[in-house]
Order: sequence, then structure tokens, then C-alpha cells
Amino acid sequence: MIDKQRMTEYIMDLIRIDSLSRREEEVALKLKKDMEEIGGECFFDDAGKILHGSVGNLIVKIKGNEPLVNPILLSAHMDTVGPGEGIKPRIENGIIKSDGTTILGSDDKSGLAIIVEVIRTLKEKNISHGDIELAFTICEEIGLLGAKHIDISNFRSRYGIVLDSGSPSSSSASLVTKCPSAEKLEFIVHGLEAHAGVCPERGMNAIKIASEAIANMKLGRIDAETTANIGLIEGGLAINIVPNYAHIKGEARSHSEEKLRTQIEHMRKCFHDAVARYEITLEGKTYIARVEEIIERSYDKMEVSNESKVVKLINQTVNNLEINLKTRASGGGCDANYFNKKGIECVNLGTGMKEIHTVNEYLALEEFYQAADILIETIRLNALISPASH
Repeated sequence: MIDKQRMTEYIMDLIRIDSLSRREEEVALKLKKDMEEIGGECFFDDAGKILHGSVGNLIVKIKGNEPLVNPILLSAHMDTVGPGEGIKPRIENGIIKSDGTTILGSDDKSGLAIIVEVIRTLKEKNISHGDIELAFTICEEIGLLGAKHIDISNFRSRYGIVLDSGSPSSSSASLVTKCPSAEKLEFIVHGLEAHAGVCPERGMNAIKIASEAIANMKLGRIDAETTANIGLIEGGLAINIVPNYAHIKGEARSHSEEKLRTQIEHMRKCFHDAVARYEITLEGKTYIARVEEIIERSYDKMEVSNESKVVKLINQTVNNLEINLKTRASGGGCDANYFNKKGIECVNLGTGMKEIHTVNEYLALEEFYQAADILIETIRLNALISPASH
């Protein structure tokens, strides 16, 4: 039913447009133009101003041909991670990949392209559907910030689908119904500067102190529900100066709030224990190493029941299409975390993206097309069985 060639050409066009976080304007304007050409009512919200980006979230309203049907929300994000400039996509053996020097950007250009093709197909084939509300978001990759700042009063939908996840296997479609809570952590270790060659014993090396803290820290896969990472370290002024500071940034995630608190306290303790071992007295004055910390909630977990309307709707869809579907938990967050928190029950449908956030990223085209088929049938079924249509 979908036009596979058109859909493929469209995602290739989107991929070629650079859209790093806070720099999504060019791809946003293309989406706005394309949606307006098929009758969508489009506007940008104020999230771009709040986040100091080039553009806000793009909100699109698609009028249904079944006016009494409950509306449904569809969403994908416009930004990509780096290295994401000058991407050169190519098709080989049923996949799209980059030239290996950049990411591909199927996260989340695949979701954008699926939504656009589905809307075009609904209109061209005159398929029954209610009102459809679209949220093309910004700054997802730097903390779901576009969705965090979206004004939920712009939407009537009470349930929806985010298209922004991979598929663990090609044998079944993937539906993410659980995502973890996440905390962002920053630690600033303060030591004491000294000349590294003349009198290093008069200094306290903040990088060394931070290294001891990190060496004693449980990181990576903590358990089935919990992960933690140290991702950025900077410090010092020159190689001949004992560094008096080190700035460390990391995160922790878990599907369990109790386990998340435990992991964060463990990471804090590693830093506090490390600095407690360092002090020095010079000319009668004692200098003590210390650590500052900033711990902020990035987003709350989402957990959508298999008995929810949207999951039941998608389950009926895949039964009709004779497609296997696996609901699963993800270790990553997505815009659905915030939509659920704001009162719109959302799940995350796999789009065929693989090895995301790496230069080995690729998109499996058959899974990409299958996601569009699932979405069209879900929208058709929503018009058929939605209580508001009777």
C-alpha cells in the first residue's frame, strides 16, 4: 500500500540534511512544507526559544475523514547525534548506511519518513482515519528536551505512537512499552595547583583524585534494570601544572527508582571517599580536596500496560497483518517518557534502525517498510473500533 520507492527517496533526502540538536531548522522547514502540501495545519512552538535552538517543535494537525473518531498522536524527533554532518547515505543489500565516517541519522529520520509516507498514503488512498496530531520534536538526543518543553494543551489525543526505536531481530516487530528513569550527574573535584616539575609535592592532583573515584565505581551494566556511565572528563590547564580541578559528567538509569537511588549514592560515595583521602599542609595552612556535585533528573520512567488501549490496538493490527510483535523494555529513554508523564499514553514502535549512535548505524529497509504498514493499519483500526465513532 505504501510507496516504498518514494519512502526510501524521502528518507535519503532527510538524511542528507544536517540536523544536530539545536540545529534542526532546515529539516523542520522541509517537513512543514511537505505537510502543508497535503493539507496539514502546521506551527512551531516556543521550545526552540527556551532551549536556544534554531527552531521549535513542529506541531501538525491532520484532519480526518472520520470526524467522530478519537484522535491519535504520532511523533518522531528531528535531531541527530554526532558525527552527523555531511552524511552520505547509500543503499546496499537491503539496508541504508553511511560511508562510515558519520552516523546515518536513521535515529530518527526513519521515524520522520514513516510518518510522512503514512500520512501521504492515507490521503491518496482515502483510507478511513480520525484526526491525527503530529509532534516532530527537537533536542531529543540531549535529554528529550523538546518533548519536555512541549505544551500538551496543543493536543487532543489521549494515546499515541512514537517511532524511535530499533528492532532487536528481523523476525518480529518491536514495541517498547517500558523505558527507564535517568539522572544526569556532574562532579567537580578541587585539588591544589603546583609546578609539576619543581614542586609537585605541594599540589593535589584533581585528575588523579577523580580517577581513583571512577576506578572504584561500578559502571556499565549494573543489573538487568540498571546502567551507569561516566562519559566526559576534563580538567587541568597545562602538562606542567598539577591540576587543581577535574570536571566529570555521567549518568545513571534504571527501571527501578530504588536501584537508581542506590547507584547514584554509590557514585557519590566514590567521589566523597576519594577526596577525603587528600589534604596537604603548607606553611601552617591545611588544604583539603573537595568535590562539588550536581545531580538532576533527566526524565521519569514510562511503563505502559499491555492492557492499554494503544497496545491492544497495535496487537490487533499485527494480528490482522500476520506480523509477530514483541513488547519489550528499553535501556534508553525516548519522547514517549514525557508524553506519558504529560498524560498521553504512548508506546515506541521500532523502525528498523540498528547500531544507532555509532558510525556503523544502518537501517533495515524491510523493517522500515513494515513499520509503515503497521502504522497505517493501526490508524485504520482506530477509525473502525474507536468508541467515539459509534
